[in-house]
Amino acid sequence: MKFHEMEISKVEKALETDFLSGLSQEQAESRLRKHGFNELDAGEKQSALLLFFSQFKDFMVLVLLAATLISGLLGEYIDAIAIIAIVIINGFLGFFQERRAEKSLDALKELSAPQAMVLRDGNWIKIPSKEMVVGDILRFASGDRIGADVRVIDAKSLEIEESALTGESLPVSKHTDCLSNPNPGIGDMENIAFMGTMITRGSGSGVVIATGMKTAMGQIAGLLQSAESQETPLQRRLEQLGKILITVALFLTVLVVAIGVIQGHDIYTMFLAGVSLAVAAIPEGLPAIVTVALSLGVQKMIKKNAIVRKLPAVETLGCASVICSDKTGTMTQNKMTVTHLWSGGQTWTVDGVGYQPKGNFFKNEQKILLKDEKALQQMLVFGMLCNHSEISLKDEEYILDGDPTEGALLVSAMKAGFHRQKLLEEFTIINEFPFDSVRKMMSIHVKDKHGKHFIVTKGAPDVLLGISETILWSGRNQILNKETQLKVQDAINSLASQALRTIAIAYKPIKANTLILSEHEAEKNLTFIGVQGMIDPPRPEVRDAVKECKEAGIKTVMITGDHVITAKAIAAQLGILTKKSKVFDGKTLSAMTVDELEEVVEEVSVFARVSPEHKLKIVNALQNRGHIVAMTGDGVNDAPAIKAADIGVAMGITGTDVAKEASALVLLDDNFATIKAAIKEGRNIYENIRKFVRYLLASNVGEILVMLFAMILALPLPLLPIQILWVNLVTDGLPAMALGLDRPEENVMKRGPRSPNEGVFSRGLGWKVVSRGFLIGIVTLLAFMIIYHNDPSQLDYAQTIAFATLVMAQLIHVFDCRSEKSVLSRNPFGNQFLVWAVISSLVLMLVVIYYPPLQPIFHTLPIAAKDWLLIVGLSSVPTFLLAGSFLLRKTK
Repeated sequence: MKFHEMEISKVEKALETDFLSGLSQEQAESRLRKHGFNELDAGEKQSALLLFFSQFKDFMVLVLLAATLISGLLGEYIDAIAIIAIVIINGFLGFFQERRAEKSLDALKELSAPQAMVLRDGNWIKIPSKEMVVGDILRFASGDRIGADVRVIDAKSLEIEESALTGESLPVSKHTDCLSNPNPGIGDMENIAFMGTMITRGSGSGVVIATGMKTAMGQIAGLLQSAESQETPLQRRLEQLGKILITVALFLTVLVVAIGVIQGHDIYTMFLAGVSLAVAAIPEGLPAIVTVALSLGVQKMIKKNAIVRKLPAVETLGCASVICSDKTGTMTQNKMTVTHLWSGGQTWTVDGVGYQPKGNFFKNEQKILLKDEKALQQMLVFGMLCNHSEISLKDEEYILDGDPTEGALLVSAMKAGFHRQKLLEEFTIINEFPFDSVRKMMSIHVKDKHGKHFIVTKGAPDVLLGISETILWSGRNQILNKETQLKVQDAINSLASQALRTIAIAYKPIKANTLILSEHEAEKNLTFIGVQGMIDPPRPEVRDAVKECKEAGIKTVMITGDHVITAKAIAAQLGILTKKSKVFDGKTLSAMTVDELEEVVEEVSVFARVSPEHKLKIVNALQNRGHIVAMTGDGVNDAPAIKAADIGVAMGITGTDVAKEASALVLLDDNFATIKAAIKEGRNIYENIRKFVRYLLASNVGEILVMLFAMILALPLPLLPIQILWVNLVTDGLPAMALGLDRPEENVMKRGPRSPNEGVFSRGLGWKVVSRGFLIGIVTLLAFMIIYHNDPSQLDYAQTIAFATLVMAQLIHVFDCRSEKSVLSRNPFGNQFLVWAVISSLVLMLVVIYYPPLQPIFHTLPIAAKDWLLIVGLSSVPTFLLAGSFLLRKTK
C-alpha cells in the first residue's frame, strides 16, 4: 500500500483510525499485541554463559586444554592445574572485556531512545516510541526525533533532517500533498517522515504507517543479514601460529620418544619426556598476553573517545589500507557555518568554529572594524531578526535549537557582537509570513525604536533577486538594472562554486499605518542587501589526520549522500581530492558491476549521492583488490557496509542503533581524527604483539633445544616439566605483558600498512626467534653440562643451574625484543613497566631457588655465589653476541 500516493482522507480510512481523536487505548493495545513493539531487531544476544564458553574456541586454547588432559592422565597434576588456571584467566579476561563493551553500547542506546506524543482517546499523551502502533496520530515539532514512519497530515514550515537514513546533510521540506511519482526514492518522499529522522524546523502531525522492521530503516537493516562479518588479520595469524606450534609439538614428541626407545629407555619415561618437550614448545601464556595487550589497547581507546566492541578490532585498524569515511559529522562539524558574506560588490569572510559565537571578519584577508561596514551590519542584524533559532550554552558547549541554516545566520551576527534579545528591545516584530518550500522565503514586519516600519525578507537568492527593485550598493540604494543583476548573479555563482549554500537578505521601508495582510503584498519591490554563504565546514583537526594517514600509506575515501559539488569542495579542503583523483556519483555507480568498479576503484577518492547498496559495492570492490577496509558511518544506510568492512566504525553521538550493532568500534566524539588515533594504537599493539611473540617463542625454542640436544647426547633432562611450565607462565609472562605496554617507535605512522597476508614470522622475525632461541638453548645446556660433569651425583643442582641460566638469558633477551634492530638501538630503561617486570621475575626466580618450602615442588637447590658468575656470563652471550654483530654491520 503506497501511502505517499493517497489523499489524506483515504489514508485515514485505510488505517482504520480517526485523525480527530486518534486510536482508542484498546485499539492500540490490540495492535501492539498483534504486531509487536516498534523496535529494530538487534539480533539474538548471546547469553553470558555462551559468551564465556566462546572464549575457549581459540585454537591455541584448545591445544592447551589437550595438554592439560595429557598431563592429568600422566599424573602430572601440578602441570595440569597450572595450565587450566591460565586458560580460565584468559577466558575471564575476554569475557569481561566483551561484556563491558556491550554495556557501554547499551548505555548509548538508552540515550538515543525517543519519546513520542500521540493522540489516544482524544487526548495527547507521551509514550515510549516503542509502544507506537500503525494508525497512531503523532505530533512533532522542532527538535523532536520521529519514532516511526509517518504520513504527514499537517505541516507548518516543516523541515526534517534525514542524514541518518539518506546521508543528505541538509534538511528536507515536507508537505501534505500526495505524490504523483509511483516509485520515488526515499529522499524524494516529501510527504513521509521516517523513523530516526530529526525535525529541524516547524511543526506538524502525521499518522503512523509503519513500525519496527517494516519501516524504511528496518528494511535497509535487512541488508545486514546478507553482509558477512570478516575474520580479522590477527585472528588469522594467531590461528596460523597455533597450527605451526601444535605441529612442531607433535613432531618433537614423536622424535623424542623414538630417540629414547632407540637408546634403550622405556616407552613410558620417554613419552613423559616427549610431553614435557611439547609443553616447552607451546607458549601457554600467549593467548592470555594477547588478550591483555588488546584489553589495554581498549582502555587506551576509551580515553581517546572510542569504545571497542570486539577486541581484535584495535589490531585490525592497525593494518587498514583504506578508510571509507562519511562526510557529514565525521569529517565535518555537522554545524552549518557562515564563512562568506557579499553585499554591494564587496566580499567578507568570517572565521570561527561551530556554533561558538566567536570569530573575526576579514576583507581582502585584512581584519576589519565592523563599525565601518554599514551594509554588512545591516545584513547581519536583519538575518538575526528574521530567525526562529536559538543558541544556548550547555555544559560548556553551544547548542542549536532550530534550523541549521537559521542557526548559521544567528551565529554570524553573534560573532559581530549582536544579541537577539537586545535587538528585540530595539525592534518589535509586528507580523510574520513563515517560510514555505513554494515561496522559498520568509518575511517579518518590524518596527524600530524610532517608529520606522520595515519588511525584512530572507530566502533563496535567485528568488529575492527577482522581486527586488533596488540594491544596496556603496551605502546607497540603486536601481537593480540588468548589469547589476548580472554582477549579483556572478557573486552568487561564485559562492555556490565553493559549495556554499546561499541565503539572501532584502528589505523595504513601509509607512507606519500600512497594514500588510499577505506575503504577496509584503514580498515585492524589495531592496536587495546581500548574500550570506554557509557550509558545514571541515573539522579543524581532520586535515592533519588525513595527511598523517596518507604518510602512513592509508588512503582516505569520502563516501557521502551529499551533492557532488559539496563533496568535492570539502574533499579538496581536507587534502583527500587531488588532481589525479576521480569523483563518482550514484548514477555512475548504479551503471557499474562490482567487477567494473574493481578496475577503477583505487583511482576514486570521492563517492557522492550514494545509496546503501552503493556503499556495500564500494567496500566489496576495495576488498577484492586486497585492501583492509575501515568503513565509518552513522545511519542505517551505512550499516550493511559497516558490517561487511574489515573494521566497521559507527558514530556514538549521531549513530543509529543498527549502525552501532553492525560495528566493531564506536566513536564517542564522531570524529575522523579519533580513527587516526585508533590506527596508530592498532599498529603499535600489533608491533607489541610481535615483540612478545618473538620473546616467548625464542624462549620456547631455547627450551626445546635444551631438551632435544640432551636427548641426542643421552644426557639426563636438564629441565623438569614443572620448571619449564614455571618459566613459560610466570617468568616469561610478566616481561611479555610489559612488552605489550611498550611505547610506539617513532616511525610507526611513517611506513605503509602491512599486508593482510603477512605471516607471523615475516620481516625477519623467524630468523630472530631461531637464532636467539638456539643461543639460549646452547648456553643453558652448556651450563648444565659443566655442573653435571663436575659432579654427576648432583643432578638437581645441575638442573637448578640450567633453570637459572635459562631464566637469566631470557630476561636479558627481552630488552633486545623492544626493537627490530638491536638491544642497543633503544634506551633499555624507556619502558618502566618492563624494568619492573624483569625485576619481579628475578625475585620470583630467586624465591623458587632459595625458599625452602618451594624447593621440593620445583626440585631446586640453593646456588653458590661463585656459580652465579657462570650463569650471568653465559646468559649474556645470546643477546650481546648478536648486538655486537649488529654494531659491526652498522660500522661497515
